[in-house]
Amino acid sequence: MNIIFFLIGCSVLIALFFLGAFFWASKNGQHEDTYTPSVRILFDDEPSNPEPEAEKVAPKN
Repeated sequence: MNIIFFLIGCSVLIALFFLGAFFWASKNGQHEDTYTPSVRILFDDEPSNPEPEAEKVAPKN
């Protein structure tokens, strides 16, 4: 029976930790930008390493 009280206490402490992390993130403005994430999926990312023009042209034999 003692282990149940111990586990309940641990779960309450973990829940309080995450609640505190949520309030900290809200206080620091982590949840203020609600528009950009919904629009970001509509735009394609630019390629990170575009091929040089010389490699795009097929060699003439």
